[in-house]
Order: sequence, then C-alpha cells, then structure tokens
Amino acid sequence: MTSETVVYDWNDERIITSAKEWRATVNKQLILTFDDGPSSVLGEILNTLKSHNVKALFFWQTRLLYEKRPWRRVLDEGHMIGGHSIRHPDLKKLSYESQEKEISGSVRKIESITGQQVKFFRPPFGSYNDDTLLILKKLKLRPFLWDVAGLDWELKQKPDHIISNIISHAEEGSIILLHELQQTAVVLDELLRQLKKEGYEFILPE
Repeated sequence: MTSETVVYDWNDERIITSAKEWRATVNKQLILTFDDGPSSVLGEILNTLKSHNVKALFFWQTRLLYEKRPWRRVLDEGHMIGGHSIRHPDLKKLSYESQEKEISGSVRKIESITGQQVKFFRPPFGSYNDDTLLILKKLKLRPFLWDVAGLDWELKQKPDHIISNIISHAEEGSIILLHELQQTAVVLDELLRQLKKEGYEFILPE
C-alpha cells in the first residue's frame, strides 16, 4: 500500500492536521482520534485506552448519540468529544444553510447532552469548502483533520493491516484517524503497544 493512500497532505493553513500546534518541541507525540461514533464498540475501545492510559479525541455523528451510550464515561476518563455532523454528509455538496444545520445541530446536541463545550469539528470524509470554514469560524469551532489514516473502514477482513498502515507512516506530531469499528477495537491493544514501543506518547489538543 502506497503512502499516498495513507498519509494526507493538507496544504490549507486554516485547518488542523498536526499535533505540533500544541507543543513548541514535539517529542514523538501523537493525537489519536476516532470517527463515526458513538458506536456499539465504544465501551471496548474505552477499556483498551484505559488499560494503556491513553486519551483520545472522539468525533461523533449525533444521529448515533443516545443517552444510553457511555458518553459520560468518555468525559470522566479524560477523553474529548468533537462534532462530526448529524448524518455524515459530504458537506461540499450542501448549501451554506444545510451545512450550518448539520454542523450547528450536531454541536448543540453534544453540548446539550454532555454539558461540555465542543471545540473541534471534523468534516465527514475530510471534505469541506469555504462555506464550511465560514460556519466553523462563526461557531468558534476549529476544523480538525488528520495526516495518517489506518484505513480501518476498508480492512474488516485484514485488521492487522490497520496496524501496519499507522506504524509505517506515523511521525512526530501526527494526528491518527481511526473509526469506532469492530476491527479497530480488535487491533487497538496491539496498535498502542507498538506505538509505545516506538517511543510515542499521546496528547490531546488544548
């Protein structure tokens, strides 16, 4: 698998793609993120993160956010929750008004349920345009993308490739993209073991 399919080179300085923004000197620090929850495997993912004392940033579709999902545990254990729209559309294909509804509606629901302010938003598919950025600025949200993807959504039958995708391309300051999927939950323990063996530590944005 080529690096072009794994490492995203975002040139737009208006978006966040690196953990280096939070550290003057980055000593093998990563930001670990999970999209498309809260899902049925969230508890399993949280158990693994807790066993490694690793904090992560979760970007949630609010159509999936029910009171019974363990959102409270996410916050109690020191993780963060960001917005990821209501229904996961390609925002570039929507009007300004429809984008604003997807973005602001998702953030309002997260904040109303959790009582915590949402600071970051990840556009579905990493797809955005100037309208998206105008809306995020208006809502005081920071657009938050990634530079290394595990491609876990494609690797249900080959979950070990999720690990190799990330280990092969992670570097100081990388933001890692994963999803709340069963195959990701299965390999997460080994992935964290290998990243720690490589000397990486995990931070959250401020």
